[in-house]
Amino acid sequence: MLIFANMHIHTNRLILIPFTLAITKLLLAGDTRILAKLNLNQTPFWPDQEAIDTFPKIITNLELVQEPSGFESYIVVHRNSMTVIGDGGFKGLPNADGEIDIGYAIIAQAQKNGYGSEVAQGLVSWAFQQPGVKAITARCLLDNKPSARVLEKLGMEQVSTDEKLIRWKMLNPNIQASISS
Repeated sequence: MLIFANMHIHTNRLILIPFTLAITKLLLAGDTRILAKLNLNQTPFWPDQEAIDTFPKIITNLELVQEPSGFESYIVVHRNSMTVIGDGGFKGLPNADGEIDIGYAIIAQAQKNGYGSEVAQGLVSWAFQQPGVKAITARCLLDNKPSARVLEKLGMEQVSTDEKLIRWKMLNPNIQASISS
């Protein structure tokens, strides 16, 4: 049983499957049996504490829309093994300026394989095809060099820093191209 199959984001090695309210509530309660019902292989490393800490935010965003719109979060699945290796997505619908914030996390055991970059690129490609998305923003900790490299490779530009975070932004090239032509 695959949910919202028309809303999956496919990359070379990954499938991003949208969280639903029911799935997220089960996972937050510690019930991972839902993954097998979705034909996904579970690893003992996911959900990790970072994912568990994010589930309440995902629930809040999904309660605003009742079912996934695409601008919420996704379960990151390795295509060949159908194993969950992380999560990522957006933190809600575009704001009044047409901006959406992106986030992603890959389990430690699957890091350093380019999956973070692949998730981020898949999300960005999908988002820039959606009406009303003018820019994508992101934040990462100052000392999170791997995440900063992913955002740089995407073409994001640093827009500000403070004592803890670097803030990033990328304008939608589809809008820029139509403005300049």
